[in-house]
Amino acid sequence: MRASIVGLVGVGFVLGFGCNAASVATEPSGAAPAAAEGNAPAKVATPKPGDIPAPSDVAGFPANAERAASGLGSRVIQAGTGTEHPRAEDTVEVHYTGWTTDGIMFDSSVKRGEPTKFPLNRVIAGWTEGVQLMVVGEKRRFWIPEALAYQGRPGAPAGMLVFDVELLSIEKKPEPVVIAAPSDVAAPPADAKKLASGLATKVIKKGTGSVKPTSDAMVEVHYSGWTVDGKMFDSSVARGRPTQFPLNRVIPGWTEGVALMVEGETRRLWIPEAMAYQGRPGAPSGMLVFDVELLRIITQGTAAATPIKAAKSPAKAPANAATAPAAEAAGQ
Repeated sequence: MRASIVGLVGVGFVLGFGCNAASVATEPSGAAPAAAEGNAPAKVATPKPGDIPAPSDVAGFPANAERAASGLGSRVIQAGTGTEHPRAEDTVEVHYTGWTTDGIMFDSSVKRGEPTKFPLNRVIAGWTEGVQLMVVGEKRRFWIPEALAYQGRPGAPAGMLVFDVELLSIEKKPEPVVIAAPSDVAAPPADAKKLASGLATKVIKKGTGSVKPTSDAMVEVHYSGWTVDGKMFDSSVARGRPTQFPLNRVIPGWTEGVALMVEGETRRLWIPEAMAYQGRPGAPSGMLVFDVELLRIITQGTAAATPIKAAKSPAKAPANAATAPAAEAAGQ
């Protein structure tokens, strides 16, 4: 049976793990392993051709294993050369071999000859906790109870599992980019234009285009959004990737506000809650402030495009418009 550490946590059951580093240290298994603390001696199964032999303490926690409050057991096989420990949100590259406590090897990047890389918070709980104890170059043996492993999932290795893990590298998750809130984030300033709908808006940078998008146009924008206390909650600028969406599929404040713009323009929008998320659970609440740059009008909708000289405001988006780019379109 070949199972994946990552596979049962939503990344696909089997990963093509592999390695180009030295094999994980193991111990001969020709004889029955020494009795582990709290476990009877067990006969180690004869490996299949190419399998990595199980260590002599595969049957259970040995006396020299460290035990965490979670139930995880571990001991260092080889000291590392690094000084930093990975965080749960970091991506790590490892070599590993896994056995059940009767000595049957069920997975090994060492056998495949290729290491594997994964975000540490996307694997079984025993790995997320255990690998954070390590530094680069370290090899550690883990005894992972079922509650921290596959939890009885069909087709997965059952019971306590034993892994030898070598930490090859750590790829730190970049710190989030925070775009500073504008000085007038708390309320629309005197020079902001206040519309009958309750939306307030101010041009920050004039555009180069001559046509405004229709209320059902497909547009591409860059944006950042803040609550009125200056906390940024979403930003395509911080992600370094603009977003595209139909203008009639966002919160009403966006539908109305972006329809006032031309390509190349940056505009600040103060959007009252009634035109934003309307108290939806998990969404930013209260009045929201967005800086929006209209990069391009991808396609106009069925409504006639509004020339820049026209003074008439575009039609309001339906009251049941979908979520704002901050919650939906930006996730594309």
